[in-house]
Amino acid sequence: MADPRADLTAAVAQVAHEAGQMALARWRTDFSRWEKTPGSPVCEVDLDVDRMLRARLEGLLPDAGWLSEETVDSPERLSQSRVWVVDPIDGTRDYIRGREGWAVSIALVEDGRATIGVLDAPARRERWSATAGQGAQRNGMPLHAGNRTILDGARVPTDALPKIDRHLTMVHKPNSIALRMAMVAADEADLVATLRWGNEWDIAAAAVIAAEAGAAVTDAVGAPLRYNKPNPTAFGVMVAAPGIHAAAVDWLAPRAQAILSA
Repeated sequence: MADPRADLTAAVAQVAHEAGQMALARWRTDFSRWEKTPGSPVCEVDLDVDRMLRARLEGLLPDAGWLSEETVDSPERLSQSRVWVVDPIDGTRDYIRGREGWAVSIALVEDGRATIGVLDAPARRERWSATAGQGAQRNGMPLHAGNRTILDGARVPTDALPKIDRHLTMVHKPNSIALRMAMVAADEADLVATLRWGNEWDIAAAAVIAAEAGAAVTDAVGAPLRYNKPNPTAFGVMVAAPGIHAAAVDWLAPRAQAILSA
């Protein structure tokens, strides 16, 4: 008998794929773009994809709430046990610049826990998905995080390493934080960590994928992630090969505490 959650994940992946193709058709073309706030770019394609996703996902689960980067937030979602958490184009900066590091990101949150995660990165020809308790895959192939046990030399997707972090190893960094997190799931990176307040829609889908691939996934201080909060943010994210997660949390703890106590 087919698992209904697996069927729902497949349906969500198809919606994400269609949204990805919609965005891909306008990638590297002329479209309006602006900044919502300084350093936070958005473009008309973000908004078009957002509207398409909302219509399609509400068709799949009419009782689910909605939380998206490109939709004005509504407190109604707080009374709903299931909520779609969406970033129509995660990595808008790369999308606008004609680079490949962007993805459609969709998560289903149930009672504060993300249970389905889907990323569609058409410029990279990558389709990622995961269902809680059922593993993760990319392009139909199972994903498994790495088995690194030593923090020194850990692969980190970044453009540059500050002097304090030069015991780590740089690897290619897509602009999409979701794709960077997914790299840990695919054993293409060992560690992704941020030390700033971030939004649930940036991380929810990729967090399911990484966790189902065996990675350790927490906020920046090692606490579990929860979703659909009144203020839908978290202090950073830490995605790591399980053997180095505790060491990475310890390494970053002084910087995290300095930020939190400022």
